[in-house]
Amino acid sequence: MLLKATQFSKEATRMDLHANAALSWSGRREVARRVVEEGWTLTAAAEAAGVSVRCARKWVGRYRDGDLELRDRSSAPRRVANRTPVDRVAVVVKLRQLRMTAAEIAETLSMPLSTVSAVLKRQGMGKLGRIGLEPAVRYERSRPGELVHIDVKKLGRFQAAGKRAGFRPAGQGRPRRRDTDGHDRGTSGWEYVHVAVDDYSRLAYAEVLPDERATTAVAFLRRALAFFSRHGIEVERVITDNGSAYISIAHAVACRALNIHHLRTRPRRPQTNGKAERFIRTMINDWAYGAIYRSSTERAAALDGWLWHYNHRRRHSALGHQPPVNRTNVLGSYS
Repeated sequence: MLLKATQFSKEATRMDLHANAALSWSGRREVARRVVEEGWTLTAAAEAAGVSVRCARKWVGRYRDGDLELRDRSSAPRRVANRTPVDRVAVVVKLRQLRMTAAEIAETLSMPLSTVSAVLKRQGMGKLGRIGLEPAVRYERSRPGELVHIDVKKLGRFQAAGKRAGFRPAGQGRPRRRDTDGHDRGTSGWEYVHVAVDDYSRLAYAEVLPDERATTAVAFLRRALAFFSRHGIEVERVITDNGSAYISIAHAVACRALNIHHLRTRPRRPQTNGKAERFIRTMINDWAYGAIYRSSTERAAALDGWLWHYNHRRRHSALGHQPPVNRTNVLGSYS
C-alpha cells in the first residue's frame, strides 16, 4: 500500500521544469512548509531558498490549497478572443475529408491560409495522406502458390543514352527489326515487362517481351509456373487485371489446361493487384531507372541479375526483413 501511495505521489508531482527554474517541486514545498508550519518569515524563507519574496509568497499561497497546486500551471490563456469558432472548425474538417488542400479550403471559406493550416494541425489532419480514402485492406495468403499476381509494365525502347529507339541521323534510313511472326517493323515503340509475384513469399519472376498479346501472355505464364516449380511452389491461382490478353479465350484455355483458377481485378481498381503493382514500382526504381544503360537491350540483359538480387538478397519489410526466397519450400522454411 505504501508503494502504491509513493508511486501516485511521484506521478502526481512529475513536471517538465524549464532550464532556469529556481525551485523544484520539493524546493517549493520546503519554502512553503517553513513559512506555514515552522513560522519563518517570507523574507527569511526566500533568502534561504535563494528566491525573491514575491516568488516565496506565490508558493506559500498555493501550498495552502494543497500539495498538487505546487505544480507548474499551463501558460495558455483561458480565453482567446479570436479563436476559430467550433462550427467553422467542423466545416474545415469536412472539407479536408473531401481531400481539399489547405489553400483550397482557405479560398473556399475566405479564411487566412495560416489559420486553416493551424486548425488542420490541431485536428491531426495536417498531412493529407489517406484522409477521405477507403481504408487500406491488407491481406496475405497462408502458403506459397495459393495466389500469384501477374501484370505488365510498358517501357520505351532506346538505342543510345538519351535517344529513343527509331532516332536516325539525316540521310539514313529508319532502323528496322523483325518480329516473331517474321514481319519487319520500325524499332521505335515499346517493350513489355511481364511480372509474376507470389502473394505469400513475394518471390518474383519477370521477362522483357516484345508485346502483350494473348499468346505472349500464355507463354510467359507457362515459364513463370516452371520458375515457381523450381522453388518448390505449386501455383493454385493467378490474379490479373482485365487487359485484352487476360480476358482472351487462349488465356482461359491455358489456365484450364494448367489446372489454375484465374481471378481478375475489379475494373478501375488496381489496388486489388497491389503486390504486383508494388513490385513493378520497386523494379522500375532499382532496375529500369536505377542504372545507366547504353540501350534497352543492355537494360533487358540486366534484369536476370537484378531479379536474383531481389529474390535472394533484398530484404523485404513485410517479411520481417528477410528476402523472399526464405519463405519458399527450397530452404525448408515452409511446410
